[in-house]
Amino acid sequence: MMENKTKIDLKNKSIFITGVAGFIGSNLAKRLLSTVEGVKVVGLDNMNHYYDVRLKEARLNELEQFENFSFVKGNLADKAVIESIFEQYKPEIVVNLGAQAGVRYSITNPDAYVEANLIGFYNILEACRHSYDEGHTPVEHLVYASSSSVYGSNKKVPYSTDDKVDNPVSLYQNFAALRAFVIFMIPQVVGSVIVLLELAAVMLRQAWYI
Repeated sequence: MMENKTKIDLKNKSIFITGVAGFIGSNLAKRLLSTVEGVKVVGLDNMNHYYDVRLKEARLNELEQFENFSFVKGNLADKAVIESIFEQYKPEIVVNLGAQAGVRYSITNPDAYVEANLIGFYNILEACRHSYDEGHTPVEHLVYASSSSVYGSNKKVPYSTDDKVDNPVSLYQNFAALRAFVIFMIPQVVGSVIVLLELAAVMLRQAWYI
């Protein structure tokens, strides 16, 4: 497979990051705001209590030191919130990192996954699609996070992107696989470039003080 090394010019772009108070989202926002000239970042997060919300607040406090950062507290499943962000900030690049994480948590709290990982994802796709309506600012690139958990009970290690994803063992894995299937239908109606990030679980230790 030929690797596409086309460089994307982010200068003066408007970038929408969901899950911006998370570890990956906050660090991405900080890197963009610190290194890219004229970039504007709007971040969305529902600030739920899946883990200590004080850690999320500490990350947001760092981001709010940047003049070109805007934060919206809201839910991905709230279509009106998503539409208002697209209308006000007119993002040219969307990075959808917001989702309900956790394989085991999905067994006891399935509603959270339906809301964030299905309805929320659909709202993002629809907003990107409608960005191509007349008079709107089109989304050039959509980046979204999936998970290595899509491989479910697959016993082949290491995983490969060529492996099947038809052996899910939890709702979380089912929804991750479903999002990947849905996304293949979107290029037919959206002109943006779509990039899927398949994130593997890692052990992270971040020291911080209250």
